[in-house]
Amino acid sequence: MRQTSSQDARPLRWTLRGALAMLLSLMLVSAMPAAAAPPVPAANPQVITTWNAHAVATIQANPAAFLNYAIVHLAMYNAVVGITGEYEPYRWNAPAPRHASPEAAAAAAAHRVLVTNFPSQTETLDAHLAASLALVPDGGSKDKGIAYGVRAADRIIALRTGDGRGAAVDVPPAVKAGDWAPTSPNTSFAVPWLGGVRPLALSSLTQFSPGPPPALKSDLYRDELEEVREWGSLNSAVRSDEQTATARYFAAIPFGPMEAGLRGVATSQQMDITDSARLFAATNTVIADSIGTAWNAKLRYMWWRPIQAIRESFDDDDPLTVADPTWTSLLPAPPYPEWPSGLCSVVSAMTASLEHLTGGVNITMGTAAVGSRTWTDKGTLDDTAVDARVWSGIHFRTSDEVSITIGNQTAEYILARYFRPTN
Repeated sequence: MRQTSSQDARPLRWTLRGALAMLLSLMLVSAMPAAAAPPVPAANPQVITTWNAHAVATIQANPAAFLNYAIVHLAMYNAVVGITGEYEPYRWNAPAPRHASPEAAAAAAAHRVLVTNFPSQTETLDAHLAASLALVPDGGSKDKGIAYGVRAADRIIALRTGDGRGAAVDVPPAVKAGDWAPTSPNTSFAVPWLGGVRPLALSSLTQFSPGPPPALKSDLYRDELEEVREWGSLNSAVRSDEQTATARYFAAIPFGPMEAGLRGVATSQQMDITDSARLFAATNTVIADSIGTAWNAKLRYMWWRPIQAIRESFDDDDPLTVADPTWTSLLPAPPYPEWPSGLCSVVSAMTASLEHLTGGVNITMGTAAVGSRTWTDKGTLDDTAVDARVWSGIHFRTSDEVSITIGNQTAEYILARYFRPTN
């Protein structure tokens, strides 16, 4: 047999060395980060607060506004967390494409919901979308984000189809003492369908029902009637100037000012896009189901306002109450029944959500007309809202107190089941 010489083995050794060197080079290259592909820029969280402001400007300021705010923000929330993966999506499990831009997704989702529900504002909303997308670098990441945001919005739109918004409701007339009737001419029960709409996260709008109001002729009813008669009249001799200002303040802060306060929370705490999306979606969902619960009870009990009770638009057949046909409340009675308080349910829903989501309450709200106030304690804000509605002359105290409970219970239930961290 022929023996292999050293000269014959040399080419084989060089061939093996070359192959090993090439393999090692390929392994090193594959282990190194791809410097040629630039990383996706961090998403600007301002897109969430910007579109919150657009939503407030688009949606009419009435008790149903919080439901519409929530629907917009749920779409943005799903669009963002579907990409970032930090929190559980709301009733959706569609995976996002890799490297999709959450900023583009949020803007596209908000725009899609708003133009679907408010088509008369399409031209303005289209301009807002163009401005938002101009801030996102062009490329595949942007395109994927836009497409995913539209999908997220379409999912929310489908979930809310046939939910009872705008449904016709037969409002019963007032026929006896305790029955609510409009106190201003040419007015009717505002958005009564809100009490029958399908909730966003509660099992039903009766889940945390407050039950009926205190009965006529009961000691509690008589005491609260006299309290609001004395403290809530237009020319009260006991209400201070500061209390009057506080009553006017709480009448002015729902809707836009509250949302502006949430924008301040997101900005001051330097929330990233994911936490900002969660803050607005979760808080507005809790508020929407809380006020829906209040409206459900308003429709069920149709309880009269203090101005009707004090003037005795129907004789209450109680010798211990005295009718005063000239009595007027500090603020005009809103166009819906008294029991329970919508505002107090909203306030406690917001404060309970802030405590859960941010660890405490630190929010500034107000308007140019009534000034701004900063609140740093849930109990103080809730209790002051209760007092303010009595000082306004439009609510009995127990109505406000049970509504604080509605907001707290709704927040506890929803936030234990939705908007949770994925880990």
